[in-house]
Amino acid sequence: MDHSNHVPLTETELTSELLEGATVYGPDDDDIGFVSHVHGSGSTAQIIIDVGGFLGIGAKPVAVAAGELDFMRDEDGEVHAVTSWTKDQLKDMPEHVD
Repeated sequence: MDHSNHVPLTETELTSELLEGATVYGPDDDDIGFVSHVHGSGSTAQIIIDVGGFLGIGAKPVAVAAGELDFMRDEDGEVHAVTSWTKDQLKDMPEHVD
């Protein structure tokens, strides 16, 4: 996927309403997880990504700072994130527990 035409989200758009359910793409444009929920808002928000599993079953939730992800909107208005982390690197992170 060519992200060069996608519009970055502003800090005020980094809210649970917009981000929850967003697909997270890794360095090779692989689908590596999705945003399950968000703690807070803006660049200081904690983003909880479900990694692995199938249809949410068996997925491992991990927490990352919003500033560690590049959130953007594609040509169809769909919000997604891009990161330099691989799925394996996210899986190696500590499991997030609410």
